[in-house]
Parts: sequence; structure tokens; C-alpha cells
Amino acid sequence: MSRLVIAAMGTRGDVAPLLDVGLRLREAGHEVVVAAHCLFRGLVTESGLEFRLMGADVEVDLSDPFAVDLGEHPDLVPPEKLTWPVGQRFLGNGLLEALVDEPMDALLLSPITEYAGLQLAEAKGIPAIGLRPFPLSATRQHPPALFGDNDFGRPGNRFAAEFGTWFFDALYRETVAGFRRDLGLPKVSARELRRRRTAAEWPVLHGYSPSVSPRPADWRPGLEVTGYWWPPQPDDWEPPADLVDFLAAGPPPVFVGFGSTTEGRGRQDELSAIVNETLRRFGGRALVQAGWLQLDVAGDDVLTLGSVPYDWLFPRLAAAVHHAGAGTTSASLRAGLPFAAVPGQADQGFWARRMRALGVSPATIPLRKLSADGLLGALRTLTTENSYRANAARLAARIATEDGAGVAVKAIEDRLGAR
Repeated sequence: MSRLVIAAMGTRGDVAPLLDVGLRLREAGHEVVVAAHCLFRGLVTESGLEFRLMGADVEVDLSDPFAVDLGEHPDLVPPEKLTWPVGQRFLGNGLLEALVDEPMDALLLSPITEYAGLQLAEAKGIPAIGLRPFPLSATRQHPPALFGDNDFGRPGNRFAAEFGTWFFDALYRETVAGFRRDLGLPKVSARELRRRRTAAEWPVLHGYSPSVSPRPADWRPGLEVTGYWWPPQPDDWEPPADLVDFLAAGPPPVFVGFGSTTEGRGRQDELSAIVNETLRRFGGRALVQAGWLQLDVAGDDVLTLGSVPYDWLFPRLAAAVHHAGAGTTSASLRAGLPFAAVPGQADQGFWARRMRALGVSPATIPLRKLSADGLLGALRTLTTENSYRANAARLAARIATEDGAGVAVKAIEDRLGAR
């Protein structure tokens, strides 16, 4: 059996599904270590997997991770700069420091870890395997997920991917070169490194359902769509008493929350006011998740939540409005819960577009354009037109037949066996 390390960076929705793959690998007899930031120490250890700390070990409030006092930690990069080259260098340095001496037979990489992780795998002479929650590779079927709610036509979609590849290779060229210098690797251009990976058909596993976004026919071998990976729920978790009482006091409520979205953090008061006005005019029962935007909403028929496992909560709801992140979208689909999407960043617009196409969502309201009128219209449509719930239920039934983590484990084992 093999010793495998999963390098996990991102929000909770990016990290938690990877634990499903890790646990299934352990069930198959492999040793599994998960390297992640301090924010997710408890998430990993409570699942029973080994944890390795990447980056600084600081006290972080899970409900508001941006509350860390940078004055007390001058070596930290501000959150708004993490996608800049200086941020990627900072994140990559944390990965290398944590794992350069860690014994492993393969390195499993979430998207943000690829820049440093691919160089580390080369230095160790071991295979790297990508674990992605959304599609990034070139295809005519759609643009990469980071292009949001767009479709440029078949030639345009592929061109968008090729442009994105060129842009990010150029943006992080010196960052990757720095990792290679630190690891004693020869100087190689970003373009050549990518050409070598493509020629070697380096494997990338995508943890979402082919019923939601089918594998493009023009993808190269090695790019696979496995089905969803489901975050484990801690065995000792119990729902808060006030939430249980609220759910029992009336019909299923609607849900409003934007999860780990960071776009719009300077607009907390404005967004809270919009949600407050919307729910007052809506007049029904509602749960509001404060999330990383720290929404402040109150009302006679409104309960504000912290972090709650969506696999427990979502089956108890009438409908939802959320950011359409990969993890929250998958939980909604699993529960057969229709929702309106309020995307703000990254892949959220991509999933919002897919939900409209599948008849699960009646509307996409970009976070930057959120208004009480738009939000109210979406809630009324979701709670009065049954087609969205029916479509969500049919999709949930298809997803229930899939074994995404099992498919991923087999693909990983096949790759290791081929060596």
C-alpha cells in the first residue's frame, strides 16, 4: 500500500470534499496525510485523518478568518493579495516547508497548491495527481470555470482557456521559477512544464457529477469527472437547540447565505440591509447564515446561523439563495433543494449557469448587483413554482447512484499501479 499526501488549500467548500477521498483511500489500505492551513486543523483531525500544518499557526475564528490581526503577524500576506504572485509565493512556501521532508509515494493537489506542489513532486520523483472541484482545462464545451457565467461559443471557449493558460503561466512564471530554485530543480519555462504535463497525460480528477457538467469529449486522456466527493460529518455533531426548535415551530423555511464568499466584504452593512428588507417583504420563515460576509439580519420569523453541516440542514428547507460555490451547490443538489444563485467570485458563476440550464435555479443575481427586488422575486418564484423542486429532485436521484470518491480511489490506484 502507498503513503499519500493531500495538499488542500482554499475555503471550506474546497477542502472538506477532499477528506472524502482521503477517507476512502484509507479504507482501501493506504496511509493518508492531509496538509492544510490552521483554519482546517479541526476539520481534518475530527475526520480521523493525519494533519500537517501548512503556513503560520495562528488563532483563527472559523466564522470570520479575516479577523486575524496582521500587525501581530507581519509575515502573513493580506487575504486580498493571496492571488497575486506574492500571495502564491507565500502559500507555496508554506506547502514546501510542511512537506519537503514528508515521506510520500504520491502527492494529491488541490488547484491552489499546483504551482508549488507540481515542483515538489518532480523533486521527489513521485507522481502528482490533481483534485479539482471545477473544470479548468481547455474545451469547446464551455470556458474554464473561473470565467464565471459566460459562454463564448465553441471556438471562443477553447480560446478563453488557452488565453487563461498563457496569462497565469506569465503571471506566476517567476513564482514557479523560485520554487524550482529552492528545490534544486533545473530552470524550465512555464510553457515547457505545461507541455510536459500534457504529454505525460498527468491525471486530474474532478469531484463533481457528470450529470451536472458532463466530461467534454475533447478533453485529453487523464482528465476525468468522477462524481461528487462528500464532506464527512463529525460523529459527535449535534444541531443547536434553537435551530431544532425553529425548524419544529412551522413549515420548512427558506435559506439565505453566501458561505465563504469574500467578494463584497466591504459591503456587509449594505448586504445585510438588502437581506433584511427582502425577508420583511417576503413574510415567510427564513434561516440566514452570517458566513464570511458577517450578515446581520433579524426578524420575528428569522433565525441567524453560524456553521451548520449542509447535509443535515438542506433537506429540511423549502428553497435557498446562496453563492453557488462548488461545495454549497453540491450539497443543494444532493438534498434536491432548488436555489437562486448569487455568485461573487471564482467558479460560482459557472455553477450558477449550469443550475439555470438544468432547471434547478430560476435566476442568477450577481452579488455586485444584489437588490431587494431581485432577491424577493427569486424567493417568490422558488416557493410558488414547483418545477424547480421537481427538477432538483430528479437530479438528486441521479447523483445518489454515483460513487465519486470510489471512482477517484480507483483512478489513483490505477495511476500508482501503472508506475
